[in-house]
Amino acid sequence: MATHIAGIFMAIFLVIVGVIVNPFAVQAEAFHWGFKKATDGVPPSAGAQLDQLLDEYGAIYKGRDDKKVVYLTFDNGYENGYTESILDTLKKEKAPATFFLTGHYVKSASDLVKRMVKDGHGIGNHSYDHPNMANLSEKQMKDEWERLDDILRATTGQKRTIYARPPEGVFNAKLLQVGNDLGYRHIFWSIAFIDWHRDQPKGKAYAYNELMNQLHPGAVILMHTVSSDNAEALPDFIREAKKQGYKFHTLDQLVDEYDNKQSNIQ
Repeated sequence: MATHIAGIFMAIFLVIVGVIVNPFAVQAEAFHWGFKKATDGVPPSAGAQLDQLLDEYGAIYKGRDDKKVVYLTFDNGYENGYTESILDTLKKEKAPATFFLTGHYVKSASDLVKRMVKDGHGIGNHSYDHPNMANLSEKQMKDEWERLDDILRATTGQKRTIYARPPEGVFNAKLLQVGNDLGYRHIFWSIAFIDWHRDQPKGKAYAYNELMNQLHPGAVILMHTVSSDNAEALPDFIREAKKQGYKFHTLDQLVDEYDNKQSNIQ
């Protein structure tokens, strides 16, 4: 699986210069999602200019900062033996999640995908082949999303996905616009850490501490299911977050909350 380099290292590499002068430049400009990690319960910020760009297309990376709510999301490019444990934890703790899947994952781990749907979790679109989506033509973008939907429908009966997440967090305005036109809504994240190395476990404490140290109201958490660290830390994290007053909501609830807020602003 390609890594979420910019998002995980939390260093934002955004070139906005020239957008005001040339409003079409942002259409081609590629952004790498990432920012400074949250600390002390304070949500991170992508900055006013990027926030404005995301709002234009209804793209979301965090919820309200005055409500102790968490949104769990997982990116699944391939199976490494830990997703079943994660699903068991989510079921036991009654915590909903959304799994952003690739075509390879749906094909190679169809039984787990069926269980995700059966357990009531959301399925997101992480593209079929996990390419750099910002480099694709509109037709290629559409093909990536719809091929994933086709194989998901054949596997589970679910008609289509609604929420999309670009591989490696690389995107541009064109991608957001084409996605909107096809009925997709982009969901990014506000909490992430290095957790994609299948052969380099750092231990349960590492994942647990990263999650707890970055925890904040409205957090959209990104984790990878290939990590044994995540599978081991997840039960304690969910229980501790609940002790601190956090609730676990779905992305549908996040989007409804966001849309209501935008309606009130307008």
